[in-house]
Amino acid sequence: METSSLFLAENISCGYGGKEVLTEVSFSLPQGSMTGLLGANGSGKSTLLKALCRQIPHRGNCYLEGQSLANLSQRQLARRISYIPQQTGIHASLPLLEVVLMGFNPTLGLLQNPSVSQRNAARAALARVGLGGMENADYLTLSEGQKQLCILARTIVEDTSLLLLDEPDSALDFHNRYYGMGMLQKLLLGKNKAALICLHDPALALDFCSQLLILKDGKCTASLHPASDSLPRMKEALSDIYGPISLIRCTDSLGQKRLMLLSELVHFSNPPLTCPACPQQAAEYSSCNSPAAGDTPKGEPI
Repeated sequence: METSSLFLAENISCGYGGKEVLTEVSFSLPQGSMTGLLGANGSGKSTLLKALCRQIPHRGNCYLEGQSLANLSQRQLARRISYIPQQTGIHASLPLLEVVLMGFNPTLGLLQNPSVSQRNAARAALARVGLGGMENADYLTLSEGQKQLCILARTIVEDTSLLLLDEPDSALDFHNRYYGMGMLQKLLLGKNKAALICLHDPALALDFCSQLLILKDGKCTASLHPASDSLPRMKEALSDIYGPISLIRCTDSLGQKRLMLLSELVHFSNPPLTCPACPQQAAEYSSCNSPAAGDTPKGEPI
């Protein structure tokens, strides 16, 4: 296992009903990193997460902190890995506090109740995700977005080394998507943890993930690092799953360097729509559209 990697997957292959969905997928997750898993529908993203936490049988090997996961019991695995599927499977009326306290189950003995400190930690986690004061609310009455925030609070108290999240942002509004991803980033930063997150929004992945894994037809076709990889290399890999795109480096109003991805499948009518992040035309990005003549475009089109 690479010394700089917290988690290593080697040649993961699996499928359903005799049909192979993943073929020899290999990658590593550095300590403190958030890795985005990108791919079209049906590319095998959810299947990969299930295989890594042994929800489905697979061939290949997984190592967490140098230890093979194949030798761990389900209880030992639950103490090391948090898996958040698209559907939580909670169909009973439960107070939010009880849902979050489930995160302590792998560390509790038979018939042992959560301690006072664990209950306080669960309340603090709910407050952290914006659900403070709702400890007694019925989980089933929440919006889908609120349910995802509650499960995020449960993930916080689980305090595992590896987080596997399947579209944790799918029901969140614009603000909470960025707030939730920022919270996960802080949860990992400088810690002996790593996260692999299946996302359908490449903008979130480009903003928050230090590494991107590209899945296509059950194979990992590229491993990208947005902070250091060239725009042409990233454009080629992302175009392979999203079709024709423009990938642009720009600066937001706070002076932060950002990457912006736009589909080129959109056809604009006259006059051309302008890019919201810089004064170039979104259709071609070939000339400045600033009202002040001579302004220099901030974006770098590729």
